[in-house]
Amino acid sequence: MAGKIINYYAGGNTARGFYSLYEECLEGLDRVFILKGGPGTGKSTLMKDIGTKWVEKGFDIEFLHCSSDNNSIDGVIIPNLKVGVVDGTAPHVIEPKAPGAVEEYVNLGEALDSEKLALQKDRIIDLTKQISTAFNAAYSTFEEALKIHDDWEKIYIDSMDFNEANKLTEKLIESFFESMSLNKKSAIKHRFLGAATPKGAIDFVPNLTEDIPKRFFLKGRPGSGKSTMLKKIAKEGEERGFDVEIYHCGFDPYSLDMLIFRELGIAIFDSTAPHEYFPSRQGDEIIDLYGTVIKAGTDEIFADKIEVCSKKYKEKMSEAISHLTEAKGLRDELESIYIDAMDFSVVTSLKEKIIEEIEKLS
Repeated sequence: MAGKIINYYAGGNTARGFYSLYEECLEGLDRVFILKGGPGTGKSTLMKDIGTKWVEKGFDIEFLHCSSDNNSIDGVIIPNLKVGVVDGTAPHVIEPKAPGAVEEYVNLGEALDSEKLALQKDRIIDLTKQISTAFNAAYSTFEEALKIHDDWEKIYIDSMDFNEANKLTEKLIESFFESMSLNKKSAIKHRFLGAATPKGAIDFVPNLTEDIPKRFFLKGRPGSGKSTMLKKIAKEGEERGFDVEIYHCGFDPYSLDMLIFRELGIAIFDSTAPHEYFPSRQGDEIIDLYGTVIKAGTDEIFADKIEVCSKKYKEKMSEAISHLTEAKGLRDELESIYIDAMDFSVVTSLKEKIIEEIEKLS
């Protein structure tokens, strides 16, 4: 029987620039293979092949998706073997903690024909600069969008009943944990459930929660305290010894979008755009903060201001995505140069060596 695949992001294109959670995602692994090599050197394909091989063997795996290329992954983890294979090139540079003992570098650059690349040196330098410019434009535009979003949030924060928000949070904590505590240290995983990509906002909520019996859909306007509520629940779960999967916001990584307590069979997440979902099975429940935490009628009273903020925000987000799309097109051209200079039989040989090492662990 094949294993299960969990999909998420470990890095994102955010209003704070490229934000990495790679070290958090790799924490606790006994062996990490860090792939080095330029674009188009086969890193993603190698990791997909390894993941597919072990899922067919019946192992559960985790795919760490690439926020800058919808068809690529940045890593694969086999939790039961405590082993991972990750792309260790910029922008997700991973600092080894015990080189050789835990982390091992695998240089896919060995498969490159340096003479062929030398002929394209000027074009490679030019494309690299253009890609960097496009990403920086995306990040600065996301930052502008965040400032607009802050103004949008303030409208609702000023209409918020903080006492009601605290009472609701306490009620959820009591409902989730009752009087339970576990006599162990909580394992905390920090991830992204979604990301801003060249194809727009993408998330993996259905995949991440497919085996969770009880799902809570948080509905609320910007600034209604969803992230603060999730932070308080996560802290309580950690203090009681429960493992917590903490999913950060792909737009503002300082905010949270979802918690999963697999030991309890519970997920609670911000179910508003761009990751808006509705109950679709038994055990699903909506928690609507409008009319309770946020005063009813706020939408109507501030309709003009809200419309202006919403329009400006959407325009900025669309502009930022266009910069990511531009970067992807430039990167595709850069990859084609590297692909033309690659000997993929060398990559296959390196992949087989990694597989041999992982098989020793299994």
